[in-house]
Amino acid sequence: MNLLKKIGPLNIFMLVLCALIIGVAEYLFLKGDQLHAIFIGLWAPTLLGILIFIKQILNGSK
Repeated sequence: MNLLKKIGPLNIFMLVLCALIIGVAEYLFLKGDQLHAIFIGLWAPTLLGILIFIKQILNGSK
């Protein structure tokens, strides 16, 4: 539980969301819809980049 407090609820939410996005992209890729899979798969690193940006803004203001 201490680890979950250190990570924080926003980080956990974003990591779960990224895992779901990757899962959907893999499903679409294996289904044969490769262009949509690649498009959706690119959302995960974008969301992680936004999360890092938000963290830097919040930590820089202290």
